[in-house]
Amino acid sequence: MSRFSEDLRAAAEPIWAAEREHPFIRGIGDGSLPPERFRLFVRQDYPYLVDYVRSLAIACARSPDLELAAHFARRVRTILNVEMGLHRSYAAEWGIAPEELEAERIAPETRAYADFLLRTASLGNFAELAAALLPCVWGYVELGKALARGARPDDGRYARWIDAYAGDALAELCDDFREIVDELAAAADSVTRERMREAFLTSSRHELSLWDMAWQG
Repeated sequence: MSRFSEDLRAAAEPIWAAEREHPFIRGIGDGSLPPERFRLFVRQDYPYLVDYVRSLAIACARSPDLELAAHFARRVRTILNVEMGLHRSYAAEWGIAPEELEAERIAPETRAYADFLLRTASLGNFAELAAALLPCVWGYVELGKALARGARPDDGRYARWIDAYAGDALAELCDDFREIVDELAAAADSVTRERMREAFLTSSRHELSLWDMAWQG
């Protein structure tokens, strides 16, 4: 029997294939992406990350047991104490000051994704929320590893972005997250599993929409 997360991934393949072949992603891989488009992505990723960590914090508060609460609490601490700082330093390499990140006006596509996560965190059931949060981690791992298999871009900033998401640390986090989703699905009824599937697919569609937004400017 396949894992539930594998079934989710198979259902989302058309969306994830479109991400892999997206001109924005291909442009990172071969170094041809116009810098202004990547700067837009970096600026928009900051307010998204703020709301993503809020969704994780809600997941921590709503966790049905302490082990799950600890998992989400660790993720919240990592983002707040490590990843946000790394994002600011990486943005500085692109000439984006911290004040610009804080003042960035969130785009409709970014807002739609963040609002979906926060609404699911507040109103959905816990299993549905876990499924909604998974594509953000898993999708970047897949994209990073796919790009790492190709030629290394000449622009070191693009190369470092690929390295960050192709590394083992994020892959291990993804594996842990998948196990949580699998365990929740095993204990869920068919209605809840369908809601998990829809949440996973919706987040996947939002991920694709963010690449579109950044590419189109």
